[in-house]
Amino acid sequence: MSSDDVSRRAFMRTAGGAAAAAGAATATTGTAAAQEVEPDWPSATEGNVGSYTDARGQDSVTISVGAGDQGLAFDPTLVWVDEGTTITWEWTGAGGSHNVQTVEGGGPASLDSGDPVGEEGATYEYETSSEDAGITHYHCVPHTAVGMHAGLAVGEDIPTVEVGGGGSNAVFVPDAARALGIATFIAMVSTLGLAFVFMKYGGTITGQDQA
Repeated sequence: MSSDDVSRRAFMRTAGGAAAAAGAATATTGTAAAQEVEPDWPSATEGNVGSYTDARGQDSVTISVGAGDQGLAFDPTLVWVDEGTTITWEWTGAGGSHNVQTVEGGGPASLDSGDPVGEEGATYEYETSSEDAGITHYHCVPHTAVGMHAGLAVGEDIPTVEVGGGGSNAVFVPDAARALGIATFIAMVSTLGLAFVFMKYGGTITGQDQA
């Protein structure tokens, strides 16, 4: 076996390893990006709509009271906010008279809008604080039996779960990560290609120069 054959085989093994490494790096980046964190909501808080909003970083957020096809839901149903956020519940006028009240033993925030009202445009405001840190389960008292429930998560010190990408074996690769992987592969192959050329022809070129 000639030294040229050995050089070619060594080059192919190295190039193959570089391609595999670049592909693995890209796949790993995509998998990490597909994962998101969400509060670990008690199942009862999902209510009749189950919509979710991550409102962290916002000074205020509005929740509709009397949402859904029958007006028997809060929307968004599940909200994650910072301490110090002002939350406004606004009545739609649908579904009859509603109120906002923490379920007994349902969490740290003491939500209580008072007697049920049905007037469109009515509001109830609550500013969260450090005392509300955690997850609170609240409901509309007149319609608790028909599933008018919701959840409020406050702060960062709460139980969370990873969501996104679940139930699928497909690897999500963002465009930026894919481009980075391709660029890395090209750079590796180009470098190895130059190394192979110099390894194979360097001695001949040097000999000609000396001649």
